[in-house]
Amino acid sequence: MQIPIYQIDAFTSVPFEGNPAAVCPLPAWLPDRTLQAIALENNLSETAFTVPDGDDFHLRWFTPTVEVDLCGHATLATAYLILNRLSPDRQAVAFKTLSGTLRVAREDDGLVMDFPALPPGEPMQPGAELLAAMGAEPVECRPIREVHGAPYLFLVYRDEAEVAALAPKFADLGANVIATAPGDGVDFVSRFFAPMSGIDEDPVTGSAHCTLTPYWAERLGVERLRARQISARGGGLGCRLAGDRVFLAGDCAFYLEGSIEVPE
Repeated sequence: MQIPIYQIDAFTSVPFEGNPAAVCPLPAWLPDRTLQAIALENNLSETAFTVPDGDDFHLRWFTPTVEVDLCGHATLATAYLILNRLSPDRQAVAFKTLSGTLRVAREDDGLVMDFPALPPGEPMQPGAELLAAMGAEPVECRPIREVHGAPYLFLVYRDEAEVAALAPKFADLGANVIATAPGDGVDFVSRFFAPMSGIDEDPVTGSAHCTLTPYWAERLGVERLRARQISARGGGLGCRLAGDRVFLAGDCAFYLEGSIEVPE
C-alpha cells in the first residue's frame, strides 16, 4: 500500500532551516505500530498523521520512539500543507488532537496556531545531577507539566550566549529540558533538549513556546513577543499570550513530496 508523504521545514521561510516535519495524510488510521514504524523510518523529530473528519481533521504526532500529545512544528507543517497545497481556498483548519482542538489560520504574519498555555511551576532547586549534565548553572529552575509523557524542566540562564554554549550530557539529563534566556535582537531565545522523547535536541519546538510565552510575557510585562530557538538550524516565532491560550505565528518552507510503501 502506498501513502503520500511530505516533508516541510517549519518556523522558517527558507529550506534547510527551522524544524523539518514529515506529514502523511491518510484516508483512515493505520495500526499504531505501523505509524510508529513510519516515524522511526523517517527519523525526524516528528511525523504527523492526519485523517479527515468532516471539514476538520484528526491529527497525531510521533517521534521516532513515542507518540506525543502536543507538537507545534508538525502542526504548523500540516496546516501549511492543507492550506497551501491540498485545500488552498481554505483560510483556516481545525485539528482534533490529544491536546484538544487546535486551530491554525492565515493571518498577516503567516500561519497562526491557537494552542493551550502551559506555564511553568514554582521555582525549585536544581539537583546536582542536573547541573552536572547541563554543565552550567541556571539562575532559575522550574518544573513543567508532563507534555510528552516525560519529566520536564524549565531552566532560565543569564543571556543568549550561555544558552548557545550549552552542551548537555543527554544520557544523564533524566528529563526533557527547555533552556531559555533574554535574546539579542529578540525578546527571548531558547533551546529544547528531549532525550526522554527520543530527541537529543529539537531544532524549533512549538510546544515549548506554550511554556516560554506565558513565562516571558509575565516577566517582561507584554503580551506579544518575538522569539528565536537557537539550535543549529534555528527558527523564529511570533508569540502572543491571550488568557489561557498561546498564539504562535510562523512560516514554512516546502521541501519534499513523494510516497512510501507500507506493507498491507
